[in-house]
Amino acid sequence: MKPIRLLIIAGSERAGSYNRQLARVAAAAARRDGCSVTEFDLRALALPLYDGDIERDHGVPPAALQLRDAVLAHDALLLVTPEYNAFPTPLVLNAFDWLSRIPAGAAGGAGRDATANKPAALLSASPGPLGGLRSMNLLRQYLQGAFAMIVVPQQFALGHAGDAFDDAGALKDAKAQHAVEGVLAAVGDLATALKPR
Repeated sequence: MKPIRLLIIAGSERAGSYNRQLARVAAAAARRDGCSVTEFDLRALALPLYDGDIERDHGVPPAALQLRDAVLAHDALLLVTPEYNAFPTPLVLNAFDWLSRIPAGAAGGAGRDATANKPAALLSASPGPLGGLRSMNLLRQYLQGAFAMIVVPQQFALGHAGDAFDDAGALKDAKAQHAVEGVLAAVGDLATALKPR
């Protein structure tokens, strides 16, 4: 892939998360290609469940601004997320719901201004045979529709993820590694093409 500033977000931060492992595989591959990579922990934001009363009484939590600033500081975003009941995880949806509530008058700009026309790519992993594919397809619609992100068509769902990694955390299957690198190449090419000249 072409060297870019890449923000990688895992949709699950639980201990032993397959998606956290897949995100690390992608991060290592991107770094080998000369990219500047930031692995961003959504759970560390400790955002409350979105609630209009919280927003009315206290405003958007400062932690949501951290996510906005991270998106702004990078050329592209890679989301690596499992599925919960065939949907993207609450961790991802809640964080992005708060991001969408940052108003235009906020210092640093609106949340949706940070995401508009931002290149993005998707990976997923699951113990099941579909690899989180259903979640990934819904997440594509969500990011494109609500946040005006440009999600590359290339994507990869890692099925049977419980058997996919070796003891060092690398993917056992060379085809799976190649698929991850293909997704990275696609988002890298798009981000490079969209960079101001």
